[in-house]
Amino acid sequence: MYQLTINNLTEQEFLSEYWQKKPLLIKQGFVDFVDPLDANELAGLAMEESIESRIITNQDNDWQAYHGPFEDFDLLKEQHSTLLVQAVDHWHPAAAQLLEPFRFIPNWRIDDLMISFSTPAGGVGPHLDQYDVFIIQGEGKRHWRVGMPDSNLKQFAQNKSLLQVEQFPAVIDCILEPGDILYIPPGCPHEGYAVENALNYSIGFRAPNQRDLLSNFADHIIDKEAGNSRYQDPDIMLRDSKGEIQTAEAENIKQLMQAMLNDDALFKTWLGTTLSQPKHEMDLMPPEDLFDSEQVAELLMDDEIIFERLGGTRALYQVFENEILLSVNGENYHLLVSDLAAVKLLTDHTEVTAEQLNSSKNSLVFVQTFTTLLNEGIWFC
Repeated sequence: MYQLTINNLTEQEFLSEYWQKKPLLIKQGFVDFVDPLDANELAGLAMEESIESRIITNQDNDWQAYHGPFEDFDLLKEQHSTLLVQAVDHWHPAAAQLLEPFRFIPNWRIDDLMISFSTPAGGVGPHLDQYDVFIIQGEGKRHWRVGMPDSNLKQFAQNKSLLQVEQFPAVIDCILEPGDILYIPPGCPHEGYAVENALNYSIGFRAPNQRDLLSNFADHIIDKEAGNSRYQDPDIMLRDSKGEIQTAEAENIKQLMQAMLNDDALFKTWLGTTLSQPKHEMDLMPPEDLFDSEQVAELLMDDEIIFERLGGTRALYQVFENEILLSVNGENYHLLVSDLAAVKLLTDHTEVTAEQLNSSKNSLVFVQTFTTLLNEGIWFC
């Protein structure tokens, strides 16, 4: 639906020259851009209990942040106001299509689609993010300034919900028009203010830190009741000081802990579970009449059937020597290496035809797995 052009760059040239290196203004990245929704639809999403939303106001430099859901939009003034809605790709299929042109970045790195509507002079102030983001200009115009990373920039909180930075020198200073795109790497300060009523679409990328990864891995070890090996020191010797932890002992403890990360099966199972966790709780609608494996096998022989993937679904896979680990929304499924072509179709595309999956119709393991995914409402036809 949306065809991305990155100035005169190929996707690989963009990755080599700009990705996580420096910001880039992409003029008319989407030619003849058509908004997938309007401000009224966005406001409707912000009224839902299960959808994360905020209104930011900056009248007379008095910054205020309000969290949804909203019953009305009296807070959204004719100027100096912004409505932001997170993870719209979960709830709005047409808007979710905006993610597709950016999937030259691996799927597991894509976080969500945030959409904002701003009235003139509305914005969230100068700030920086610790992740990559593409900002697509929809309806209206917005003035952007983007700088390079600067460890000396001071951050401060306008309130508990709004962290900003001091003013910075800009390497990009421009007005975005519909179809223009701004790429901003991690740590680059930026600020944008609407010139007129404006819609913006922000595609953010996941960048977990060490603390979160290790904490999550520890939780997985507990859940799996793994990590039961205890510290041992059969060659301990008498020492002069009883209070000392010797270097060799510290190293042995480190190796004991490191052994858990070196457990390949445990690590990859955790990795699939963790990276496939959806951004928010899924709005699943299982079919009224559940499928059995025989019915699904018959569906796979009907070339006219199209299977669609539920918005917000995270489907990833890892290849082992003798099997494939398919991870979908935090659940792992073990499949045969011979099913790799079908697994790639399910993880790489939001729609897939029965004809494309036909090569795996005789694989009992694949058919049983796909039956489970259909019965959960993650794929539907």
